[in-house]
Amino acid sequence: MNKIDMQALSPKITSHHLERLAYIYIRQSSPKQVERNRESQVNQYQMTERAQSLGWAPDRIRVIDTDLGLSGKSSQHRDGFKELVAEVTLGHVGIIFGYEVSRLARNNSDWYHLLDLAAVFGTLIADVDGLYDTRLYNDRLILGMKGTMSEAELHLMRLRLNAGRMSKVRRGAYRLHLPTGFTRLPDETVVKDPDDQVRHTIELVFSKFAELGSCQKVVRYFHQQNILLPRRHPCGYHKGQLFWKPPTVSSIYVILTNPAYAGAFAYGRRQVEPTRQVPGRPNTGHLHRPLESWHHIQQDVYPAYITWEQYRSNLARLRQNATRVTTLDQRARGAARDGAAILAGLATCGICGYRMQVAYRSTHRYYCDGRRRSRAEKICASLHGPSIDTAVTQAFFEAIRPAQLGALEAVLAAQATEREQLLRQWQERLKRARYEAHLAQRQYDAADPDNRLVTGELERRWEEKLRELRSTEEAYERFQQTPVAQVLEPELRRQLEHISEELPALWSREDFSNAHKKELLRCLISRVVLRRTAPDEIEVRIVWVSGHFTLVHAQPPAKLVREVRGYEQMVERIESLWRAGTKSDREIAEQLTEEGFHSARSTEVSPALVRKIREAHGWRSILRESYQALEIGGLLTVRGLAARLGVNREWVYWLLQHSRIESKYLRREPGSPIWLIRDDPKLIKKLQQMRLKRKH
Repeated sequence: MNKIDMQALSPKITSHHLERLAYIYIRQSSPKQVERNRESQVNQYQMTERAQSLGWAPDRIRVIDTDLGLSGKSSQHRDGFKELVAEVTLGHVGIIFGYEVSRLARNNSDWYHLLDLAAVFGTLIADVDGLYDTRLYNDRLILGMKGTMSEAELHLMRLRLNAGRMSKVRRGAYRLHLPTGFTRLPDETVVKDPDDQVRHTIELVFSKFAELGSCQKVVRYFHQQNILLPRRHPCGYHKGQLFWKPPTVSSIYVILTNPAYAGAFAYGRRQVEPTRQVPGRPNTGHLHRPLESWHHIQQDVYPAYITWEQYRSNLARLRQNATRVTTLDQRARGAARDGAAILAGLATCGICGYRMQVAYRSTHRYYCDGRRRSRAEKICASLHGPSIDTAVTQAFFEAIRPAQLGALEAVLAAQATEREQLLRQWQERLKRARYEAHLAQRQYDAADPDNRLVTGELERRWEEKLRELRSTEEAYERFQQTPVAQVLEPELRRQLEHISEELPALWSREDFSNAHKKELLRCLISRVVLRRTAPDEIEVRIVWVSGHFTLVHAQPPAKLVREVRGYEQMVERIESLWRAGTKSDREIAEQLTEEGFHSARSTEVSPALVRKIREAHGWRSILRESYQALEIGGLLTVRGLAARLGVNREWVYWLLQHSRIESKYLRREPGSPIWLIRDDPKLIKKLQQMRLKRKH
């Protein structure tokens, strides 16, 4: 067929089109279609014959099949489609062949972009139904309708597929990946893993989390006891094989948050957030959703390791253990750790409502930077921690005073249960090590002795398993030799039987950790709202789990004594006691302490503070003035006699102590340490002679 006949057959084809290239675009939507639907590929490749029949030489025909196995819903990841658009833009393409419009694009934005470029550069488009010139209105209209129908078809297919999937989801028949600890039988029945050690290890994870309360502590416990976590590979070369790996926080968290262990079938735990998707990466943007947002939850589908109530409790505990608190989850407390701040996670700012943080320096402090983070303002407060802890602890003791908590039996039972679990873990681990060593031996015995390439490797594996068996046996023996505390000390037993009475004494014991204190406080306290009302006073509002609250006040140390609440009243009281004839500063300080006054950094009033205030106001002590005076009532003081004789006071005191001055010359007020000496000339002359004699 010559060129003129081709133009007669298709008047839309001109010599200008034949001078350019003919592109055959081939695409299938998924790798599964590429593998199984081979007839579709054959039909699309046969479009090269049609291009030749329309007048294009074989060397002027290009085939683009790099997009096989890719969806046409977007052009972001289709390099073949991008290449085609680029060639059209350069004016190299005379015609584009696609088996259907849907092969070129399932998205109207990509489709119309290609039509616009084809109209500008005069490129034709052909499918199995005909040949179209995008510069002609009727052809453009037909191609636009086909593109719209192609996009709608994709939408309808998605609806049908999603409807079928959700139908299986609602029946609980949808085939989800099973976590380690479950296995699926050929009849689709899900049962627990037949391996005893796998099941018991999973059960140990849940029991230790219920006891310890945080993933970090569970991981630390597993490492201390040398316990590994099982994992069955879900895919790949090792699909279905069981591996034992050291536990991590993330692996423990995945087990605790998987609803399958509670026997529940859950669909929609991870959902796509379009704003989080990365262009060109269709598998991105999947976010974990809260339980209330899951598409479907059906309980009692799988055999359960824990109850649904325990699963919900674990989720709540994990949320409370969060360390990064957002405005949407202000009630998260964080895990109870051994820091000195026993209100960490409970302290709430009374100004902005944010959870307060802890700063450790010489003493710990509770501070709030909520306004600084949200509005770039200065911090709300920085409060003295020990004084607040003391006030809350006393209120807690008062709250539990009526209760009698018999915790002895629970402690003993927990110790026995833990010992049994560890013993079972070691026994199962020893059984597995013996089995693997025996299996390696049987594999070595079954091999041909002459085939050294095989027997050498089998012998090495056998020796490795024997070393692992010996190491496991030695570790098991060490575990059996560890002492088991069968009974508690009598004193500790008595404290636990009457914990409401003995808790204050138990609280101060060195072996009673801060983590235990925090756990006890959180049993009854929901949060503690703190607000400074004075430089030396903090209002502490304790909100109990029942919703009621108790208002107490803490007395932190103030920077200056003048900032102490009631300072003016204390000064007035010191003046009144001094004018009333109180003998010493110590007596005044004791009286003020009894009346409820305190200093800047102590709950008591010190004699030094009384003396400082008194001297600042010029209220001199009678006793102190007597020490400084030379004469009192016409009588000489020790200082006055020393000045008259020209000696130091120590020599005068020596005379008094050794009775060198006759008593008729002396006078002493009852209860007063002041000596008064009569100014008698005979006595003065006698003492002067003694001074001269002492001098010589």
